Amino acid sequence: MPGQLEGKVAVVTGGNSGIGEATCRRFAKEGARVLLLARRKQESLKVQDSINKGGGEATFIPCDVGNVDSVETAVTEAAKTYGAIHILFNNAGGGGGGDFPNSSTEEWNHVINVNLNGTFYVSRAVWPHLVEAGGGAVVNMSSLAAQRGFSPRMYDEFGATAPSYYAAKAGVDALTRYMAGVGGNHNIRINCVRPGQIMTPGATRGTLKDPDGGHHVFEKMFDMTQITPGPGYPEDVANLVLFLVSGQSRFITGEIINVDGGVAAKI
Repeated sequence: MPGQLEGKVAVVTGGNSGIGEATCRRFAKEGARVLLLARRKQESLKVQDSINKGGGEATFIPCDVGNVDSVETAVTEAAKTYGAIHILFNNAGGGGGGDFPNSSTEEWNHVINVNLNGTFYVSRAVWPHLVEAGGGAVVNMSSLAAQRGFSPRMYDEFGATAPSYYAAKAGVDALTRYMAGVGGNHNIRINCVRPGQIMTPGATRGTLKDPDGGHHVFEKMFDMTQITPGPGYPEDVANLVLFLVSGQSRFITGEIINVDGGVAAKI
């Protein structure tokens, strides 16, 4: 039986690990030809080769989403590789160090550039190809940080990622709504996912209260904030992204959906 994405071409940024990798594998399993845009060559080729050996079809294209020239070059090559683009998952991003008001200007600009500007750069470059294809679907990567505050106790016990990350992801939420309004004229649906505590290599590499990483800080956070026992995994997010780019969600656009175990401490 054909997969849900049979005949589709999907671009996934940051597809070399974590949620991006899980989504690349999920897309390929459902019949999509996957274009994996990322910076780290060795990791990306490993994912590419694993998908291809497993019967899927994937191609790695080097790309730094925070660099306009890199994005334009990569998307042009991506469109030529399989002849079209139908799906975009703007997954690439990352947090930063520092807190408020002690974050440096350089750190602020870097995090905003990768998360918010990068989503804009890639979406802008891919857009004409979605229009040419007669429509498509875009999913942007936000974060629970765009929605949730924290109490003094939470901050003292767990810390928080950089204020630039909170601001960047809130910007992604707003950009999603804007893009959805424009996409309505072109049969392009745009939605957004907000993961909570998902166990990815990036998520556990370090926090303000645990610079060396480790699961124990996150386990305490699960117990305090979630309804469903944690942790979440990349596949939990990939399954939602698949739904949002498939025909099963044809009547859904402009939505921002949390994947967070039902966090009850949203402020």
